[in-house]
Amino acid sequence: MKYLSFIRTSEAYRESPPPAALMGAMGEFVEKSMKDGSVVDTGGLLPSKDGFRVRLANGKITVTDGPFSEGKEVIGGWAILKTDTRAEALRIATEFMELHRKYWPGFEGESEVRPIQEMEP
Repeated sequence: MKYLSFIRTSEAYRESPPPAALMGAMGEFVEKSMKDGSVVDTGGLLPSKDGFRVRLANGKITVTDGPFSEGKEVIGGWAILKTDTRAEALRIATEFMELHRKYWPGFEGESEVRPIQEMEP
C-alpha cells in the first residue's frame, strides 16, 4: 500500500534553513529508504508566500495568493511511502520525526500519514 506522509509546522520554521545536521541525517534516511523501496518520492515545499490557493465555494472559484495568514501551520514537506503494513508506515514517520527531535532542538510539528486510494486501471 502507498501512503502520503506530510509534515505540518509553523510557517516560522520556513524563515531560516533547518540545521545542517538535520539535513544530512534526512538525506541519509531518504537515501536508505529509497534503496529499500519504503520511500518512493519526497520533497520540501517553499514558504506559503510563494504559493496560491484555488477555492471553489458557493459555485464560485477564487484565487488567493500567499502568504496564508489565516493558517497557523503549513505543510513543509511530503513523502510517498510504500509499505506492506500500516505499522511499517508508522515506523517510517516516527523515525523521520525522531530525526527532527534529535537534530533540531525545540522543533515542533506533526507528521500526518494517510493511505493513498489507488485507482484500478
